[in-house]
Amino acid sequence: MNPFHLAIPVSDLEATRVFYVNTLGCEIGRFSDQWIDFNFFGHQVTAHLKPEAVEVVLSNSVDGEDVPVRHFGLVLPWEEWQDLSERLQNLSVDFIIKPTMRFRGQAGEQATMFIKDPGNNALEFKAFKHPSMLFDS
Repeated sequence: MNPFHLAIPVSDLEATRVFYVNTLGCEIGRFSDQWIDFNFFGHQVTAHLKPEAVEVVLSNSVDGEDVPVRHFGLVLPWEEWQDLSERLQNLSVDFIIKPTMRFRGQAGEQATMFIKDPGNNALEFKAFKHPSMLFDS
């Protein structure tokens, strides 16, 4: 699978750097005083300093939870999701949606969790015990 590239607005570049490096374990690529490239689990996420573009996160109800409409993230292997979940909980990260199982016993059953970065960007990390269920309906 080819890596994706995503550019996001942030209001505080230093707080964003600390979050992606110290909280998520990302490495820094290229950077300037206006943007930073992060190695986001093998993908390229670029944080651009643009405070006026940081938006309020709206949500929709999904399986009884208020899921941020605008979000991005990754589907991780089950064990990596478990490790990240434990890491975030040990760091006392504020979750939008705490680590949980969604769609239990249904097609698409998955572990999921949502957090926000300092730029108010919502991130979802999910995992499937059976990765073939990613697109099951």
